[in-house]
Amino acid sequence: MFENLEDIEKKYEELTKMISDPEVIANQEEWRKMMKEQASIEPIVEKYREYKKVKQAYEESKELLKDPEMKELAEEEMLTSKEKLPILEDELKILLIPKDPDDDKNVICEIRAGAGGDEAALFAGTLFRMYSMYCDKKHWKIDILNENATELGGYKEISFMIKGDGAYSRLKFESGVHRVQRVPETEASGRIHTSTASVSVLPEVGDVEININPADIKMEVFRASGAGGQHINKTSSAVRLIHVPTGMVVECQTERSQFQNREYAMKMLQSRLYEQEKRERDSKIESERRSQIGNAERSEKIRTYNYPQGRITDHRIGMSVYQMENFLNGDIDTMIDSLIAADTAEKLKGE
Repeated sequence: MFENLEDIEKKYEELTKMISDPEVIANQEEWRKMMKEQASIEPIVEKYREYKKVKQAYEESKELLKDPEMKELAEEEMLTSKEKLPILEDELKILLIPKDPDDDKNVICEIRAGAGGDEAALFAGTLFRMYSMYCDKKHWKIDILNENATELGGYKEISFMIKGDGAYSRLKFESGVHRVQRVPETEASGRIHTSTASVSVLPEVGDVEININPADIKMEVFRASGAGGQHINKTSSAVRLIHVPTGMVVECQTERSQFQNREYAMKMLQSRLYEQEKRERDSKIESERRSQIGNAERSEKIRTYNYPQGRITDHRIGMSVYQMENFLNGDIDTMIDSLIAADTAEKLKGE
């Protein structure tokens, strides 16, 4: 580990010199690339330098033990340094875990009603509201890409883009099946129903990251419609894209312009194909040691929202919270922080 840290520190020092070079600055694209690389390793270098400082203090205090007049002070310094060193080592191990290259990207999120009919659609609406309120707290922007609303106020499906720093790093753990246990408003007998909705969180990707052959795409246009099939647009501005090789279908109908809807639909298609490619690559490379946190299949039940008990349980980490109202109002950071911590711990085991 420490040889690697020495190399990272040398690289950091080289980059620091280079980004001050007028010739490098003149090439803005190269300069920005170096600035980004320097910023990405700076936390590691700062922590390593702190570690070396404490290590040096520890070694110096060992030498001072030989001096009777300095023995008491040396013992105190030695004990303090000895306590700090393992903590700093653990922090360095965490910093050295390779960062997910998608973490800083915007997100395309898709919520679909599952088993449970109208109640499942209402639950999909509840989840969309929860994520919307979470985004408000984070000052992230939401753009709805496609929605299929029901007359009762829920969604058969809704797709939306979330734009904000680190959006994917926080929300990627939400992918999977969410289950709700509650008494539906339409249930006269007061019987508890179990319904599901699936959530898919995809990183937004560009043309460079995933190249789609235009010949592989079949495009259909249709009129956008609202709940109950009522037309909200008299022109055929809604767009459906079919990726022929995989059979993937995406739709976008929220914009008035056919061009804008096609642009958003392409983003959704690129993100889905990128996710599929990434999953296949990960399963081949790390099938035995990959962390299962954050890699849930869409068919895998990850969380239960039990209304009668006021409990939300995440089944991947066995964590329950009992603040249903706050959670559904977007206070989900405690759960997300715990999922990130569990994911980090799992990755450390594999190092």
